[in-house]
Amino acid sequence: MNLLNHTMTLITGEPKDLNDYLGQVILIVNTASKCGFTPQYQGLESLYQQYKGQGFLVLGFPCNQFGSQEPDNELTIAEFCQQNYGVAFPMFSKIEVNGNNAAPLFQQLKQEAPGLLGTKAIKWNFTKFLINRQGEVVKRYAPTDKPEQLTQDIQHYLSLK
Repeated sequence: MNLLNHTMTLITGEPKDLNDYLGQVILIVNTASKCGFTPQYQGLESLYQQYKGQGFLVLGFPCNQFGSQEPDNELTIAEFCQQNYGVAFPMFSKIEVNGNNAAPLFQQLKQEAPGLLGTKAIKWNFTKFLINRQGEVVKRYAPTDKPEQLTQDIQHYLSLK
């Protein structure tokens, strides 16, 4: 099932049809600027820079549902990510990933790739989902999985046409 049948709002306020990314391998991540995992922005940006020429994207979705670790507005978040980690991959407006107001994209991600023991809820910031070129989720990663640990999986899915 194509997970990219969603229009999301970029951090700059413009709508973005995720189907525009179909044909690329994508890592979708719920992020936060004041989290112990926030330094993963650096690893995510490194992956993006290393593989973007081969059709790889990272999509960041700030979320304030875990310990209120993303309290700022979109402009402040964008500036923080750029100034501290040089983030050039697409960032989107703040969303909710759990509960009644969870973004439909994340509802679908959780349904298609449940977590440990089949749990659907996202447990914390920096949960990651790998999407293949056909728009299907192929793997879910825990917040503790560092971006550099995903290299082999990313290379594998990039090698498939």
